Amino acid sequence: MSKADLSKQPAQVAAMFDQVSTRYDRTNAVLSVGNAALWRVATTRAVAPRAGETILDVAAGTGTSSASLARNGASVVAADFSEGMIEVGRHRQADNPFVRFVQADAMALPFDDDSFDAVTISFGLRNIVDPKKALAEFYRVVKPGGRVVVCEFSQPPLSPVRAGYSAYLKFGMPVLARLASSNPAAYEYLMESIQAWPDQRSLAGWLREAGFERVAFRNLTAGIVALHRGFKPESTAPADSEPPASTVPSEGE
Repeated sequence: MSKADLSKQPAQVAAMFDQVSTRYDRTNAVLSVGNAALWRVATTRAVAPRAGETILDVAAGTGTSSASLARNGASVVAADFSEGMIEVGRHRQADNPFVRFVQADAMALPFDDDSFDAVTISFGLRNIVDPKKALAEFYRVVKPGGRVVVCEFSQPPLSPVRAGYSAYLKFGMPVLARLASSNPAAYEYLMESIQAWPDQRSLAGWLREAGFERVAFRNLTAGIVALHRGFKPESTAPADSEPPASTVPSEGE
C-alpha cells in the first residue's frame, strides 16, 4: 500500500488515490462523520451552476461532486490526475450525459484560455505540489467574470475546536480509516496534509495573488473546512459590480 508524503510528488499522489478509488466515497463519508455530503451541497450552492454553463471540476475523483454540479443542466468536465479515480467515475456516471471525465494535471490544464464559466476544486488543492500554480491555471481557463470556488480543509479559529479536531485527526481518524479504507496508510498523509495546510486568510491571499477579485470565504463545520470564492475580472463590467447576494459566502476579509 502506498502513502504520499508532504513533498506531494504527483506520481506518489496519483498512485495513492488509485489504490483508494473503489472505496473512496464511502471512506470519506465515514471519516467526515457524514459531513462530506453537507460540504458538497454548500460547494454546489457557492458555484451556483446554471443550465448551459460549462464548469470545470478539478480533482473530481469519482465524479460525485461533478454530478451535483450538473444536476441543473450544466455541462461539467470532471478532471483528475488519478487514472483509478477516473475509471471508477466513468463507470458510476456512465448514464450522466452532463459529466465528462478528463485526466489532467491541475498545474498544466489541457484547456484553452477563458473556457469555463466556473472552476471548482474540493479537497484537492491541498494535494497539489504547487497550489499557487494551480490557482494561476484556474484563473487562465475561467472566463472573464467567471468564478472559482475552493472547498478545502482549514484551521478552526476557536482553540477548543482546534484541540478537539487535532485529537480526532491523531487518534480517531486512524481507527476509522483501518475499518473503512482499502489503504489506511493513505489517511496518515491526509492527517499530515491537513495539519500543514495554511489558514483561511492565507488561502484568500493566494487567490488574490492569482488575480481573482471579490475574494471571500466562510467556514463550514466550525472552520474544519472553509469555502473560498473569487471572480475573474470582467473587462466590460464596473470594478465595483457585485454578484447576487444569495450566492456570496457570508464571511471574509
